[in-house]
Order: sequence, then structure tokens, then C-alpha cells
Amino acid sequence: MSTADEGIRPGEIAVDLPAAFDASLYFIGHIRTPWREREQCPRQGDRDAGPDCRLEIEPRWHQALEGIARHAELQVMYWMNFARRDLVLQIPRGEDKQGTFALRSPVRPNPIASSIVRLIGIEPGTLVVRGLDCLDGTPLLDVKPVHKP
Repeated sequence: MSTADEGIRPGEIAVDLPAAFDASLYFIGHIRTPWREREQCPRQGDRDAGPDCRLEIEPRWHQALEGIARHAELQVMYWMNFARRDLVLQIPRGEDKQGTFALRSPVRPNPIASSIVRLIGIEPGTLVVRGLDCLDGTPLLDVKPVHKP
């Protein structure tokens, strides 16, 4: 079994990844959660009863938080940095084989995750939220207010 085949369930398919990246990103901070292993993470976070998590924003971006307290819900985008990126067909636990783009799995070509969270509080450079489902230390890509009609 080659390294590329490690961790693949029978019936799943991996592809060769491109030789170079097409874009660059800035991590604006990191996420603090109680979960240290993927198996501990909930499938989707609970905005009402889930644990408080922290979005720790890098100092250069602190001014970008101005006005965020007016929003009860936020869309948080983050980089699932431990996810493999080469599977095109996956077999989720207890489900039939599906294409990667038909799943919310972190295993995808660009492991960008998005969650709608409830804003619980604001501390200097930190947003306290509920509703995340990622590992402690996950890189933070962006935070946007949720506008409801």
C-alpha cells in the first residue's frame, strides 16, 4: 500500500494533486475549541447548546472587528489543515459512496470549511462563539456577518 492509499476506505478513490497551487491565503487567526482529535468533533456545531469556542484574531486584523457586535450570527470560514485533499469518491461512515462535492466532509481539494455561529461575546482581539465543529488550533480564514432578510 502506498502512502497515498493510507486511510482510504475500500471503494474510495484518490487522484494525483496538481504540482502547484493557484492562489494564496492569509490566515487571520486561529480557532480555539475543546477538540484535539477529529473523532471528537461534532458533525456540525450546535449554535445553541454547543461549547464556547474562541476566534483569536491576529493583531494586524483587530480593527477589522469594529462593528461586529451588531451581528448575532457570523459565518466563519476556516482551513481544515489536517484533512487529506486527494479523494474524489468517499464512503462516509454508515453511508453509500458519494462524490466529494456532494458531502460536507473536510476531505476535499481545498479544505475550506464554513459554519454559521452565534456570537456570544467579544474580548480584545477575540470573538467568543458557539456552533463550530473543528479541531483546536484550526487556521481562521475569514469572518462575515450573517444578514437575514
